[in-house]
Amino acid sequence: MPNSPSKRCLIALGLATTATSLFGALLPSVSPSSRPIGPSQRVAQASAPAFDDHANMMKLLGLKEIRRGPDPNNQTTFDEANANVYADTIPDVLTMNNGAKVKSAGQWKKRREEIADMFAREVYGRIPRHVPKVTWEVTSVIPGEASGVPTLTKTLVGHVDNRSYPQVKVDIQASFTVPANSTTPVPIIVEFGGFMPGRRGNIIPWTEQAVARGWGYGSINPNSIQPDNARLNTGIIGLCNRGQYRKPDDWGALRAWGWGLSRLIDYFEVAKDSKVDPKKVGIEGVSRYGKAAIVAEAFDERVAVGFIGSSGEGGTKLHRHLFGEAVENLAGGEFYWMAGNMIKYGASDPSLTAANMPVDSHELIALCAPRPCFISHGVVEKGDAKWIDAHGSFMAGVLAGPVYRLLGKRDFGTPGDYRTDPMPPVKTLIGGELAWRQHEGGHEVTPNWPSFFDWVSQFVPAPPLPSRAPVSVPADQPSPRLDANSMTAHTELLQKAKAGGIDVYFEGDSITRRWGCSDAAWKEMFQNWTSNFFGWNAADFGWGGDTTQNILWRLKNGELDGVNPKVIVLLAGTNNLGNASGGDAKVADVAKGIEAILDTCRQKAPGAKIIMTAIFPRNDNLAALPLIMKINSNLARLSDGRHVRFLNVNDRLASIDGRLFPGMTVDNLHPSVRGYQVWADGLKPILTELLGPPAKTDHAPPPSGDPSARGR
Repeated sequence: MPNSPSKRCLIALGLATTATSLFGALLPSVSPSSRPIGPSQRVAQASAPAFDDHANMMKLLGLKEIRRGPDPNNQTTFDEANANVYADTIPDVLTMNNGAKVKSAGQWKKRREEIADMFAREVYGRIPRHVPKVTWEVTSVIPGEASGVPTLTKTLVGHVDNRSYPQVKVDIQASFTVPANSTTPVPIIVEFGGFMPGRRGNIIPWTEQAVARGWGYGSINPNSIQPDNARLNTGIIGLCNRGQYRKPDDWGALRAWGWGLSRLIDYFEVAKDSKVDPKKVGIEGVSRYGKAAIVAEAFDERVAVGFIGSSGEGGTKLHRHLFGEAVENLAGGEFYWMAGNMIKYGASDPSLTAANMPVDSHELIALCAPRPCFISHGVVEKGDAKWIDAHGSFMAGVLAGPVYRLLGKRDFGTPGDYRTDPMPPVKTLIGGELAWRQHEGGHEVTPNWPSFFDWVSQFVPAPPLPSRAPVSVPADQPSPRLDANSMTAHTELLQKAKAGGIDVYFEGDSITRRWGCSDAAWKEMFQNWTSNFFGWNAADFGWGGDTTQNILWRLKNGELDGVNPKVIVLLAGTNNLGNASGGDAKVADVAKGIEAILDTCRQKAPGAKIIMTAIFPRNDNLAALPLIMKINSNLARLSDGRHVRFLNVNDRLASIDGRLFPGMTVDNLHPSVRGYQVWADGLKPILTELLGPPAKTDHAPPPSGDPSARGR
């Protein structure tokens, strides 16, 4: 594929259309409505002149009429006391169709095939065996910036071969953005639909959050794959059927949208210059696109993670939980999302109900195991209507838990009875690879993005960002982080400095910050911090992603002014290493930057003793290890044993060649609780010597956190 941005790049991809195919997206100008659509509106919306797939499907299935679905304006629709009348019919996710119990991961593979086949046949439809191939064209390459990081955005069009039926043309619209200077492929989160730029309170746009975490972000337009209406003689479904009606087990729009995402993953697999890791492609969607997101992750095992927002009926909500929207509503309204066979479960003659369905939504979630899946909802008061049935989704997640546990992963962590397990408080993240969080907003996921990125970093690691400092700025020159979140954090750290009562001042980047911050994601680290330093009046002033230039700027702009600590603990320099190139010149530059920080600390706090910590080994980039060792050797020479002490605990973190011992980090870079305890064990004897034993009370100000993570 040509590298020149001015050239158009064509990549021909054969389309794999097995049961692992799926996913789609939304027009940038369209966002899912938060207002429930009543049954009468749904039937009207489903009508289409000259082509009536619904009427034809009713005829094929021998159905006379669809039962009227629940009414969102009738409060009896939302009666939890009568919601579980079908509880006895819920299928056991770990029981084979022949009655055999699934007790091993090997048996689950066969059970998974059974469940996927039933969902394809009865609920979402089968993808045809011979779908035309897609040729991807890069139509624009645009440089930009997000969170102070240079980016590159590519706009794509996936031309679907329509020579078999020229009357229907399908061009898949997509785009993606990655850190421009990344030398390692990055994970990416793709959104079904358009981006929602702009600040929401203290939450910066999710696209900037993605880049700041080392991720790329993308968007795919579902309507360019299959229009979101009943005209199923158009789009990829119409093209494959050559304008004719569907068969009862043919795919609906949800499966078609997923197919589109699968084709985008195909592109990432062959486009090596995309800078996207094709094994780390995640999907996010809200409402109908939340349904598409869970369907996509369930069927295509290449999808690395799903972020499922307020997906409701046809998504993560239990069909058998009769609260809010029900099978009947989809059968008579947005039937085109589903396979034709799904209609019969809302029919009155012959009478079939959700209780007759061979599967339910907990099994759809289970198809995602062992891959991470984050189920998100808002609150009714802010617009995530009762119609969506958050409780029904929570119940489905509880029921999916045994599969995650069988495969050695973590589920919600609740007792396990879906009928009685209480939903956690709003803004509380629970679970492991299968996670749940109900945010304080409405029919959206915006407030949950910070929690999502903290959570997903445990399972889908991103490579370190290239140095944020301009190449022309030496490591000993101050340089600010200009992104809004870092500026807000700087303001809060200034307030923390003015609070007083600080005897031990910790300074550094994310390795330092995670230890003593208030973010819920690092609660265990803070507990370790407290157990080690309570009584010494310690305060953490680290900020994630900072280089020596950034730390210098913060120190020179007030964060140490007037604090007058007795001890300063410093760990800095790892973010200056970038791609570990530069050799001895890089070593000298980083050491010079750390020396400049020492000089600034001595100027701002002349009475403080400084404990300069050696840069920790990092196994996320093994090429950096020789540089780290040389830098640490230079730092050791800066110690005078009185005002500046050099602390090197690396022999307790890693072997002599720099390879970290098992369990010392969470991601081959940031310490685990065990790793932090090694650092604490090195610090405590020195602190005891300088300050005496810790007191029974502590006067340091409360810990601060990441402004974008507030409320998690």
